[in-house]
Amino acid sequence: MSQEIEHSYLSIRGLKLHIARTGKGEIGKTTLLFVHGFPEVWYSWRHQMVAAAAAGFCCIAPDLPGYGLSDPPIDLAKASWEGLMNDLLEILDSLSISKVFLVAKDFGVKPAFDLALCHPSRVSGVVTLGVPPLVGSLRLTTGLPEGFYKSRWKEPGRAEASFGRYDVRRIMRTIYILFSKAEIPVAEQGLEIMDLVDESTPLPWWFTEEDLSIYTHLYEKKGFITALQIPYRTNAAKPECANPRFEMPMFVIIGQKDYILKFPGMEDYMSSEKLKEVAPDHDITYIPEGSHFVQEQFPDLVNQLMIHFIKKHL
Repeated sequence: MSQEIEHSYLSIRGLKLHIARTGKGEIGKTTLLFVHGFPEVWYSWRHQMVAAAAAGFCCIAPDLPGYGLSDPPIDLAKASWEGLMNDLLEILDSLSISKVFLVAKDFGVKPAFDLALCHPSRVSGVVTLGVPPLVGSLRLTTGLPEGFYKSRWKEPGRAEASFGRYDVRRIMRTIYILFSKAEIPVAEQGLEIMDLVDESTPLPWWFTEEDLSIYTHLYEKKGFITALQIPYRTNAAKPECANPRFEMPMFVIIGQKDYILKFPGMEDYMSSEKLKEVAPDHDITYIPEGSHFVQEQFPDLVNQLMIHFIKKHL
């Protein structure tokens, strides 16, 4: 599969960013820009890229700064969400792409949403995995216990000490197993997030040892320094340029066993008038057995839904 995907680098805001590309579609006409989350890289979109290319689209998936094969931020302390949005914008400009469909997952929805809100003329539509349209910060994690994984990893030094007890392969294995469950990852007092998965626990059926090796190899090169800063330790401020609502069609694909649905207020928000106000043209599809990694777990179904939405809004 990876042989169908070409790899190159772009100089973006002083950094060398890795770009995966595939598809014979005319670039700038029907282009999909994929934005990964944590602990993912471009590879997490492999199934979607190949399927969309076969459907006639041009597909681009960058490794965000500090992830995969991309350079880390020059000054990590100054790394920002607005910087990620600007990275995406400059990728489009560098490739002479006037308008795209965005496909985003996990924390990748934040720069994707910011791009859609600040530069609506550049975005034809947005597909997100697991996260509904948001304007600003919806406080969905308020009220979760101290052992909530985001709270633990936000604390400087704590995740570094916890991760430091294991090799990269064990860390990646633990994260993929833990984040594939329906329950929010929470560590009891005296335990760390990395302690929540026993070494003998099998990988999810859809995630192979080869997949694990690819992620492990990439994180052995870069480590987790940038990944802990963004998304866990960077203030997710609303950019000043942001419009109050999305002007383009939005589509959410979410697994019914995605732990994100357990965040306080999430399910209520997804059926609320507030969501209708910020995203007047939106649709949500639930995948019954889907987890947080639904695009890797059920790629054929996700691909079908994604391509149907994009073709509908060409």
